[in-house]
Amino acid sequence: MKASRNHYLFGGLFFAIGVYQLIVGDWSEFWLYAAAGSAFVVTALSGEPRLQRHRKPLAIISWLLILGTGLLFLFMLQFRYL
Repeated sequence: MKASRNHYLFGGLFFAIGVYQLIVGDWSEFWLYAAAGSAFVVTALSGEPRLQRHRKPLAIISWLLILGTGLLFLFMLQFRYL
């Protein structure tokens, strides 16, 4: 399996867990998993040969999503679980 397909697979897995959290009614965890899944998918899209012209904006978006996911995780860890 190619590395780019692994990114799509993990992104889909995070989206599926996010949908489960949405069904359960936990909105904060839904947004955490949605941001993580989006980061994986955008990272995989930045490596696609057809999207070479848009590589820099996709990389910037993926880094913003990664940082946002990390901050959201730390926020939830500090104020929700402790």
